[in-house]
Amino acid sequence: MRSLPLLLAARLLPVAALATAGWAWTSGPYAPTENRPAVAAEPKAAEAEAEAEAEATYGKPPAPCDVLRSGTVEELVPGADRGGKELRLTDPGRRRTCSWSALKGYDYRWLDVGYDVRESAAAARSAYAARTEGSAEAVAGLGEQAAVLMELSEKDGQQSREAKLVVRSHNAVVTVTYNGSDFETQSAPKAETVRDGAERAARAAVEALGEPRER
Repeated sequence: MRSLPLLLAARLLPVAALATAGWAWTSGPYAPTENRPAVAAEPKAAEAEAEAEAEATYGKPPAPCDVLRSGTVEELVPGADRGGKELRLTDPGRRRTCSWSALKGYDYRWLDVGYDVRESAAAARSAYAARTEGSAEAVAGLGEQAAVLMELSEKDGQQSREAKLVVRSHNAVVTVTYNGSDFETQSAPKAETVRDGAERAARAAVEALGEPRER
């Protein structure tokens, strides 16, 4: 490529310098405030919500086998021991789970209520997202986030239906799993029955968390 003649180049230098100076005084660092491009600011409400969420946390999970009333256990898992059975986990100061199961007549039901208390709301959000991947459906009025996953399975001609409901409240994640089968008809309970049962248990479990403490 041929270089510009020296005379032409010399004439263009002042033009470039003026253009640069014009930018500096109109849109650059020396521009009047009203001429500078606007910088988008984050909504104050979102900032306040994030700060409040970071400050309000749960220290440890409640005893999971105590969160459901006797009547609730009897209705959701007929014939089950009210006391349930707590699973032995490696970190009970952060994670605790209780299970109820029973076969009454030909109807089998299983219910799990589990708590996972994380170090921050951000960590709980990540855990919640990982557990609700797939065809999860949002559930209103439970914690900050809640979703349910429904599944109908069949093995050797026997159907089983399960609802897995996951709730995030501040830095705690509550997971409720409720399933059942009818061995007389080899069918599964209705989807509405299983989902409503899981939601009922989840509301009681979230309520048992109590009020989060301020950091």
